[in-house]
Amino acid sequence: MGKPKAVIVGGSIAGICCAHALIRAGWDVVVIEKTPQPPTGSPTGAGLGLDPFSQKIIQSWIQQPQLLQQTTLPLVIDQVSYRVATFPSYIDFYIKLRFGVREGEGENGEIDYKVGNRNHTNKNQATDGETKVSRTLVRDEHFNFRAAYWADLHSLLYGALPLDIVLWGYLFLSFSMYDDKSKVEVETKVLEMGITINIVADLLIAADGCLSSIRQHFLPDLKLRYSGYCAWRGVLDFSNKKHSEAIINLKKVYPDLGKCLYFDLSSGTHSVFYELLNHRFNWIWYINQPEPSLKGNSMTMKVSENLVQNMHEEAEKTWVPELVRVIKEIKEPFLNVIYDCDPLEQIFWDKVVLIGDAAHPTTPHGLRSTNMSILDAAVLGKCLEKWQVENLNSALEEYQSIRLPVTTKQVLHSRRLGRIKQGLSLSDDPSFDPKSASPEDCEELQQKNMPHFYDIPSILK
Repeated sequence: MGKPKAVIVGGSIAGICCAHALIRAGWDVVVIEKTPQPPTGSPTGAGLGLDPFSQKIIQSWIQQPQLLQQTTLPLVIDQVSYRVATFPSYIDFYIKLRFGVREGEGENGEIDYKVGNRNHTNKNQATDGETKVSRTLVRDEHFNFRAAYWADLHSLLYGALPLDIVLWGYLFLSFSMYDDKSKVEVETKVLEMGITINIVADLLIAADGCLSSIRQHFLPDLKLRYSGYCAWRGVLDFSNKKHSEAIINLKKVYPDLGKCLYFDLSSGTHSVFYELLNHRFNWIWYINQPEPSLKGNSMTMKVSENLVQNMHEEAEKTWVPELVRVIKEIKEPFLNVIYDCDPLEQIFWDKVVLIGDAAHPTTPHGLRSTNMSILDAAVLGKCLEKWQVENLNSALEEYQSIRLPVTTKQVLHSRRLGRIKQGLSLSDDPSFDPKSASPEDCEELQQKNMPHFYDIPSILK
């Protein structure tokens, strides 16, 4: 009969991890991915954090485990601070985005987006850039994550796979089940040649992200939930500026760069800042705003030079000068629209199973998206190995029973954490204000409060 076969739709980190896990479980694997070649950059993200157990899982998949340490930097400290350029009673500002005219817009199709807790129309409010306010709200010195650049991690995992596992330039079209449900047939288009081919397998794995078309087949009415904010993101390569005045001054303000995950909070907004390997800084800035109109199947928006300039001007009013200088030097910053999804009640149907963001779209505040995908893959692989293809339904039931309760709690916790840091309303508590928060309130900001933060599934022990 030969080995059982799985088709994985999606060649991002979730799909590549799943390929590793299933190969170790004794399966033949084909990954289909519409992009024409392995990515060299970071199409939807920049930096990410790997928890200690995810690190162990990855090291078990690659031939040279030490390479993970060599391609990442330690994040041993998780620190949240109230750190702003000035000490206003409130901070709010407007950023104009051009998405085309919609109801309620101003002239020329411009939409005003506000960050902050009060209405204020003076966009030229003077700021004393020499005044700094900084207060550490909470600090965990036993965090033990590692910082990775998305493309570096993907390259490491992809390079450890056997050749020809991933079919680049193959677009998933549809799937169908045999009448007796013994097999699943996947239709895919070879983009370069314009031909359609079918692949028959024992299992179809949807690793096609938070906008999963495979999930939509089973849950056509499911809608993603807009978080209420977007995120500016970017990476600065400072390899040629290591000894510049700007970097020296920056490291005075952020003395633990290279080992610390910094969260800076202000009224109604927050930023994330940490160092990546090879002298790079990863930066994120979350901004409350109405939901923008997205085109296509990407959560990443292209931004104009005018929008970037507006962002720089508002950064000067919000953050310390040392961070603002870094923000201004980042080439091609981009904007992610932040969504999640109410937890699913089911993540498999017959011979189709969801993993990663397809199974549990989440906001990024708990550093869970990549870590959940890695753990999904590892658990699925072990369940398939345990039950064998003859008992595929039992394997998928156990996978769902292990992962669904955990990811449900983590998605909801990450949602709450984002709303706290953005000063948005909470159902059971007043909005969080970093200027006046008590030590008890600040404890909730720590990453280690994520449900199941330290838990290892028994099937992986």
